[in-house]
Amino acid sequence: MPSFDIVSRADLQLIDNAVNITRKEIANRFDFKDVPVELDLRKKEHLLVITTESEMKLNQIIDVLLSRTMRQGVDVKMYDLSKPVEPTGKLIRKTIPIRNGLSQEEAKKLVKYIKELGLKVQASVMDDMVRVSGKKIDDLQTVIQHCKKAPFDFALQFVNMKS
Repeated sequence: MPSFDIVSRADLQLIDNAVNITRKEIANRFDFKDVPVELDLRKKEHLLVITTESEMKLNQIIDVLLSRTMRQGVDVKMYDLSKPVEPTGKLIRKTIPIRNGLSQEEAKKLVKYIKELGLKVQASVMDDMVRVSGKKIDDLQTVIQHCKKAPFDFALQFVNMKS
């Protein structure tokens, strides 16, 4: 029976490339001259820590980071920008978690969405991914197209297509 998996995992090498390009661009910008800026990508914890002196500079850094991430071909929904800014003395720090896998709640939303499509496919949650299987590959491709268009607040990748 044909099947595929839906996951939400970031390619950390592409994110690392985007962070390095952002560092270079910020270092060359005139408005960041003599401004302390630190971008720290912690791959093992799936975190990005940005430290700078003001909220305005932080927002500019995040804008550059998001544009460079998009150019690398990574969905910007991989960054969870909802965490608040932490003041640390004269500097401010923002910790941005990078998504790695679907939470149970997100997986349930995805399964519910797939079942509401009314196609002859089965969707089941398996750890941090959703497996979709069906008798026809055309139905699976229809599910992929609908999921790409769906307004989820998390990024999706479609992997492990088996026929």
